[in-house]
Amino acid sequence: MTEQRVVIGVDSSTQSTKALAVDIDTGAVLGEGRAPHTVSTGAGRESDPEQWWRAFEEAAVRTGWAERAAAVSIAGQQHGLVTLDAAGAPVRPALLWNDVRSAPQAAELRAALGPAELVHRTGSLPTAAFTAPKWAWLRANEPAAADRVAAVRLPHDFLTERLTGEAVTDRGDASGTGWWGPDGYDKDVLDRIGLDPALLPQVLAPGAPAGAVRPGTALREGTPVAAGTGDNMAAALGLGLRPGQPVLSLGTSGTVYAVGRTRPVDPSGTVAGFADALGGWLPLACTLNCTLAVDRFAALLGRGREEVEDGGSAVVLPYLDGERTPDLPAASGLVHGLRHDTTPGQLLQAAYDGAAHALLTALDDVLRAGGEDPAGDEPLLLIGGGARGRAWQRTVLRLSGRAVRVPDAQELVALGAAAQAAALLTGEPADAVARRWRTAEGPVLEPVPRDTDALERIGDTLRRAGALQGAPAEDR
Repeated sequence: MTEQRVVIGVDSSTQSTKALAVDIDTGAVLGEGRAPHTVSTGAGRESDPEQWWRAFEEAAVRTGWAERAAAVSIAGQQHGLVTLDAAGAPVRPALLWNDVRSAPQAAELRAALGPAELVHRTGSLPTAAFTAPKWAWLRANEPAAADRVAAVRLPHDFLTERLTGEAVTDRGDASGTGWWGPDGYDKDVLDRIGLDPALLPQVLAPGAPAGAVRPGTALREGTPVAAGTGDNMAAALGLGLRPGQPVLSLGTSGTVYAVGRTRPVDPSGTVAGFADALGGWLPLACTLNCTLAVDRFAALLGRGREEVEDGGSAVVLPYLDGERTPDLPAASGLVHGLRHDTTPGQLLQAAYDGAAHALLTALDDVLRAGGEDPAGDEPLLLIGGGARGRAWQRTVLRLSGRAVRVPDAQELVALGAAAQAAALLTGEPADAVARRWRTAEGPVLEPVPRDTDALERIGDTLRRAGALQGAPAEDR
């Protein structure tokens, strides 16, 4: 009888850590674990990396396979700035992707090197979400803390290093820093922000192992550990994405992406030219405000999140945390077009529409940047925490005009990490593992006519709001 081989894949996200124990041969999920994170709600968005480590160990143990797993891999939220001292302890709480205090530093970096040059070097036009401006913000605002830093890591790097003792990362997550490109770490960008490359981890080749579990952790000593990657790259692996398949992910942030056939270059900054976790590319557009922002509107209106109504002329731009797409880091939420007969349900539907609008209008740019025809008829894969919500599904169908597939598999980031771990043992590419597990299968919702009236109302309101709230000229 063949011994069952099981791997653990981990998703260390903004709000919690999720861990899955997955059968290598069948893709069956045999155990799950979860532990929450705390995020500050003060001047910025920060978290203590030590709690991520505690949550990782707790979630891994709760799968029931921590001492028996054949391999493990950790995926994590992108862009976060983790600063460590010489002993490997955090110098301060990590600055998260949705901390927009570094918007002035992002603007300074863009002005210093020029949008076209930055995109040529690093694939993306850095906004406040990226790691490079966050480091520049730390040096400008907390120089004593910056002087104590002996190592700079991304969230998944920090956890992988704690698990293995190895200072490594992967090309997918590194591509979201703003200081890495196809030729490696960019010296000119690092010099501009005052960061010594000696403080950064080694970028591993696709598929290379990160090391093995060291003594004293909750997992079995010596267990192989994959390189891990950023959460969006892991979700692409978890779906087994092929080039041209568009994805819309509904979570704390919203993203649209597709595996690209060519290296994406978008000087406008709408599309981030990320690398994927293999040897290709993952053009992506991201918004800061998605499910949490819509849920906040539902709470303010005293409605359940599914209690929406059709009709009405109201427009909601739910930019409660500033916004990344469009680039309005100082924006706040906006409600426009209220009338006496506007109902709470219509206003809630307008919040859904406003959250989905930026993602869907960026989808064509994402596909073009990856060398695909935006007019293709591939169903839009709808994933993330909001994907099973009927109101979200109806909104995406109505505003996209595309068929929508909702994969049956859940926790796709953790599944992608599990596929990475399995690939260490089987020799397959990680995306081929996920296709063998048939993770992208699910019901297809047939397309409906695109609601061009709603799209035009939102676009017009956004243009006016951008002019008032300081959008860059190219976004107006």
